[in-house]
Amino acid sequence: MIRNETEYQQAVGRLADEKKRLFDHRARLKAAGLKADEIRRVIDPIESFHLQLKEEVESYERLKRGEFEELDNLRGLGHLLIALRIAQGISQRELAKRLEVHESQVSRDERNEYFGITLERAMKIVDALNVHLRTKVELEPHRGAAVA
Repeated sequence: MIRNETEYQQAVGRLADEKKRLFDHRARLKAAGLKADEIRRVIDPIESFHLQLKEEVESYERLKRGEFEELDNLRGLGHLLIALRIAQGISQRELAKRLEVHESQVSRDERNEYFGITLERAMKIVDALNVHLRTKVELEPHRGAAVA
């Protein structure tokens, strides 16, 4: 997951480099006389990496536009907290200052997507980001639960 503008710019640069490298590699393989299915076997792993990087870049761009995924029973809360910071254009350094913690703490927490975070800590982060979260509760049978 891309967490800041520096990582985003680096990813965009890598994406452009990979696209050119992929194009050049495909041309060299074709010039070497490989058949289409042979080229595909060689290119597929490289293309897979390229598509993954492209998805990360597009995901960061969606977050910058304020487009978020829904939470399911609080799964993804850590990702949402990171997304909220990104959408507001707040740096990890600024968030750390607002939380009165060292920047490395925010960096470490985000790298782990706030795994194991307490609700109290999550509320402090939401408050520091100055956002208001509203939920819509939908009662559904728990997956795997017996239906009477």
